[in-house]
Amino acid sequence: MNGTKVFNKEKIMQQNNTYVLIMAGGVGSRFWPKSRNHFPKQFIDILGTGQSLLQMTYARFLQICPKENIYILSNQDYKGLVMAQLDGIAASNILLEPSRNNTAPCIAYATYKILQQNPEANIVVAPSDHLILKETAFLDKITQALEYTSKNEALLTLGISPTRPDTGYGYIHFEQEAVAGVHEVNRFMEKPVLKKAKEYLASGDYLWNAGIFIWSAKSIQKAFQTHAPEIAKLFEQGNSVYNTSEELGFIQENYPNSPNISIDYAILEKATNVFTIPADIGWSDLGTWASLHEVLPKDASNNSKSTDHLHLEATSNCIIHLPSGKAAVIKGLDDFIIVDDEKVLLIYPKSSEQEIKSVAGAMVATYGKEYL
Repeated sequence: MNGTKVFNKEKIMQQNNTYVLIMAGGVGSRFWPKSRNHFPKQFIDILGTGQSLLQMTYARFLQICPKENIYILSNQDYKGLVMAQLDGIAASNILLEPSRNNTAPCIAYATYKILQQNPEANIVVAPSDHLILKETAFLDKITQALEYTSKNEALLTLGISPTRPDTGYGYIHFEQEAVAGVHEVNRFMEKPVLKKAKEYLASGDYLWNAGIFIWSAKSIQKAFQTHAPEIAKLFEQGNSVYNTSEELGFIQENYPNSPNISIDYAILEKATNVFTIPADIGWSDLGTWASLHEVLPKDASNNSKSTDHLHLEATSNCIIHLPSGKAAVIKGLDDFIIVDDEKVLLIYPKSSEQEIKSVAGAMVATYGKEYL
C-alpha cells in the first residue's frame, strides 16, 4: 500500500509540473477554401467525427495534465472560436498574439509566463490540427519524453517514422545509438526533392519532423537566452507582470516588436542539445487535401466524400467535400479535389495541390479578401 501511495503522489506531482502549449493560430491556407481566415482548419470538423481538430487535440492532452495547465496559443481574432469550442476553458488559458510573428515568440511568451508560476515546469508544445491515430502509443511517447526532459537539459522532439518518401515534410537526421530510447539529433533537413526523400527513407537515418516538442521551461529559457537573445530580452521584461492584470497591456505593446521567426530557425537548428524519440503514432499533419484523402474512409473507387448525396460516374481517387445536404453529379474525374464551401468552389488536380495556396492568393488579389 505504501508503495502505491508513493507512486500515485509522484505521478500527481509529475502531472502538476507538466504544461501543454497547443498552437492554434494558423490559417491552414493549403486547405483553402474550407479553411479560411475567419474559420481556420483547426476549428473545422474536417474528419466528420463531430469534433474539430482543436477539440480532439485538447481532449488528448487532458490525459497528460490538468486543464489548468493547458494553454491555447492563438491569434486574438480567434478568441471567440476557442472559447466556443473548448467548454469550460478559462480565458486566462488562452494566450492571444496581437500580431502573427510565427512560433518562436508565442512559445517564448508562454514559457516566461509559466516560469513565473512554476520554475520546475516541463512543457509539451504541439500543433492543434494534426491527426494521431494511435493515441495510446502517442501518450506513452509523450510520457517517456517528459521523464527524460525532467532530468536532462534537453530539447526533445518526437520524430515520426517515415512510411513513404514524402516531399511535403521536413526531416530529422538522427544518430542510431540511443540512451533510454532517446537519440541525438544531427540536424534538421528542409523539405527535400523526391530523389533525396527516397534516399532518406532508404537509409533509415531520418524521421519526419512533426513539430511536437518537449522540454523543461528552464531548458528552453536557456536556449532562448543563448540562441535568440533578442526574444529572451523582450519577454524577460514582462517577468514582473505575467499572471497579473498588467500582462495583457504588456503583450499588446511589446509582442509586435518580436521577430517573425519559427522555433525551428530560432532555436532548434542552432542548439547542440537536441534529441528525438522515434514514434509510430499514426500521425498525419493533415496539411493538404491529399493527406486528408489518405486517412478518410473511401468507396470502391477510392473516393472519399463528406456526403451521400452524390451521383458518381467514371470518377475515382477523388476527395469530395460538400456542404451538408448538398447534392452533386460528377463524371469523368480522376485524382481530383472537389470542395464546395458555398462562397468558393474548388475543382483541382490532387497532383497540383501545392499550387492551391498561390491560387487562393490570386483569387484574393482579383476579387477581394472575402475569399481568403
